[in-house]
Amino acid sequence: MAEIPNDPVMLLSYLNTQLRDFYDDIQDLCKSLNLSEEELRNRLKTIDYEYDAALNQFV
Repeated sequence: MAEIPNDPVMLLSYLNTQLRDFYDDIQDLCKSLNLSEEELRNRLKTIDYEYDAALNQFV
């Protein structure tokens, strides 16, 4: 797995920046960075954020 922040709030900021600047969707990000989409979604659910495909960000 790529080096990503452990803290959920920092992870949120990191992922939304990556999605905004470099990736068309979460699947593209996960594939490129060799990350588990399910694990990312579950980690951000712990702080009540979910991925919104229409916005291409966690909200």
